[in-house]
Amino acid sequence: MTRSSNTDKTHRLNAAFNLLAQDSIAAQQTVTQESLINQNKGTLEIDHGLVASAKLQLTYTRITAPISGRLGLRLVDQGNIVHAADTDGLVVITQIQPIAVVFTLPEDRLQEVMKKFHSGKVMALEAFDRRGQNKLAQGQLLAVDNQIDTTTGTIKLKGQFANEDGALFSNQFVNIRMNMDTLRSVTIMPTAAIQRGTMGAFVYVVKADQTVSVRPLTLGPIEGDKVAVLEGLQPDEQVVVDGADKLREGMKVKLITRDPKPSSGVKSSLPVNEIRQDKDQKSGNQGKLP
Repeated sequence: MTRSSNTDKTHRLNAAFNLLAQDSIAAQQTVTQESLINQNKGTLEIDHGLVASAKLQLTYTRITAPISGRLGLRLVDQGNIVHAADTDGLVVITQIQPIAVVFTLPEDRLQEVMKKFHSGKVMALEAFDRRGQNKLAQGQLLAVDNQIDTTTGTIKLKGQFANEDGALFSNQFVNIRMNMDTLRSVTIMPTAAIQRGTMGAFVYVVKADQTVSVRPLTLGPIEGDKVAVLEGLQPDEQVVVDGADKLREGMKVKLITRDPKPSSGVKSSLPVNEIRQDKDQKSGNQGKLP
């Protein structure tokens, strides 16, 4: 049954109603024509249903991913039989744009983070490679976990990265840097120079007469192999970074200059030197300055 033939019969029914109004035909003929048209309409709707069913079956021949992402290695090969109830599926899709990164933070820094997090300010994150030298991506803090891990004393935080260039992969190890504050005009020194004792953190400072002196410090944030010194050390002062465990207050050292190798990170105003203990003292002690 086509739409055109049904339209033609509709016109005939209208003509029959006009003739019936003029008492030119019997009423039975009009009712018969109307029933025939309704029957044809039902047949047409059945055909529409069959067409829709065929279109639905056609969509089953194409598999469309529910999300965008990166495909892993396929789990089936050509010729394998698959079922809708298979738990493994055909392939695993990992969403990487955007991608989330979960990292931990010591519980001692939690209040500082939560204060800035609840203020509504965007907390920027930077993702670096395992060595902490190459920057991979930049994102922002998305959420904070609701409990502290008592075994490690840390709390989980979740960051989100746009990852437009695809530099981050699922399950990849990265180092996260979160900018909490900016300390200006502070002294920076290598973390290797830090010594700890009953007085707390201290360093051996090389004086002008090539003797070392114990200097207590108040330390600030640590980033990589650098630490900010809030109190106790001035710029351009020299500190021992190697062999300090055998030094004592007032011991003489010999300074041997070597070629500096500045890193790509934060610049330090401390000179690059090598310190050796004087031969008048016990031999075998060696230290290095940044």
